Amino acid sequence: MSKKSDYLKSPDLLPISHSKRSIGQFGFAVIWVGMAIVLAAFSIGGSGIISLPLPLVILATLIGSVAIGVLMTIIGDIGVEHGLSFPVYMRAPFGTIGTHIPSIVRGITASCWFGINTYFGSTAINGILNLLFGFDNWFVCFMFFAVVQLFNVSLGIKSIERFADLAAPIIILISVWMFITLEDKAALQGNDIWSWVESPATGAAAFTAFMVVIMANMGFWATLAADMPSLSRFFKAPKHEKNWFKRNKTQFIGSIIVMPIVNTFMIIIGAVCYIAVSTADPVMALQEAANGLILGVLLLMIVLAQWSTNTSANVIPAATIFSNVGGPKVPFWVGVVIAGIIGILAQPWSLFDILNLALLVIGGILTSIVGVLFADYYLLRKRRVNVKDLYEMDGQYRYAKGINWAGMIAWIVGGIAANLLQSYSSVVGFVVGTILYYVLAKYWWFVKYPQAEILDPDDSKYLGITVGRDWDIDVEEEALPDTTEATQPVGEELLTTKTTE
Repeated sequence: MSKKSDYLKSPDLLPISHSKRSIGQFGFAVIWVGMAIVLAAFSIGGSGIISLPLPLVILATLIGSVAIGVLMTIIGDIGVEHGLSFPVYMRAPFGTIGTHIPSIVRGITASCWFGINTYFGSTAINGILNLLFGFDNWFVCFMFFAVVQLFNVSLGIKSIERFADLAAPIIILISVWMFITLEDKAALQGNDIWSWVESPATGAAAFTAFMVVIMANMGFWATLAADMPSLSRFFKAPKHEKNWFKRNKTQFIGSIIVMPIVNTFMIIIGAVCYIAVSTADPVMALQEAANGLILGVLLLMIVLAQWSTNTSANVIPAATIFSNVGGPKVPFWVGVVIAGIIGILAQPWSLFDILNLALLVIGGILTSIVGVLFADYYLLRKRRVNVKDLYEMDGQYRYAKGINWAGMIAWIVGGIAANLLQSYSSVVGFVVGTILYYVLAKYWWFVKYPQAEILDPDDSKYLGITVGRDWDIDVEEEALPDTTEATQPVGEELLTTKTTE
């Protein structure tokens, strides 16, 4: 094996065999509860309730959540069928080198979420110190909390991750308590949470506001819609099952039922927070609703929950991406530092205030990638993939010096179009990305660079679990780089920290 292609066959990027897939329907549902309990979602509820009554905010949230859940399930078939992760399959529509560019976007997004969660945790730490010692400097707390988290991940310390199993239920309990307390507070102010609106929108403005809530929810989970194969490759699925729905049944309950319900619950809490105390910031809302020992305990739980979530869902995926893109010269700990620097420079204390706008931008960019993936996998290759060439530097996915320009152009144009029509960003990004990639690839790029699975659409050669195949990639042991547990992809990390079934 050529030294320059060593990184393509890194152990954490190899296909997952049928025997190693251990996440079932219940396990994935539990994972979704953990992933969907995100305090940043409060912002969508707080922004939506300004111009829409709570029932319409809930309806828009459910529509957006189910829509992005459907896209997750569709793209997740890549992992189920072939055992491939997101960065590996991206070599098909973007090239062996081009795949790094959208992967970096995913890494930057995860880094920004690290910053936002760190901000929540730091304001909670500041609140605790203020209660105990009268100390009040959230920025010092922010920098301290960021450094401690990054140091923890760099050293691969696992102790905080043991708290991950408790993080989600604790946040659920805190959120239920907040809902009850803040609803009562709103009632004392004469505000009915089901009919209250700060600045009611009517006519076309109301429809636009409704669509913005839908798109914000889609943008909130757009990263996972693209990245779902990294997790779905660990899902249990029957061999020799040609029915798409039966093969992907592990995904349905989690992505299309559990996630929308839990996500909507978080949006409702954010809306009620805004009605009662004029802010959707969860820590500020807590400080308005509680005091003394109870407040201190609740704030501590928020700190630990943000820490555990950041470790598995943000820092490790981002650092792994930056490390893989940089190659041997960028070890994992350097990737961790890069993720931390990006998260800090993003100024999450300001980002939370414009989170809905940021979600519209991110949603358009990422759903454009989802559209490219959909067109490449379903419309052009029809789920058949020349998997072994995905791991060869000089294989069919090398294209023009490692770049598939059909994918790059479709993604960029789709992202731009989405942000020209931000109220419909995720829909526009997906549709434009899909159509443009299909046309460019079919009638231009794949004419120049023929694809084996398209020229010879033989199921027995290019399908995976449907024909009972586990993809076996030839790897020379001595050529493999050293790996540690800290460089596990997000799918494995979630598997080990979120489930015990």
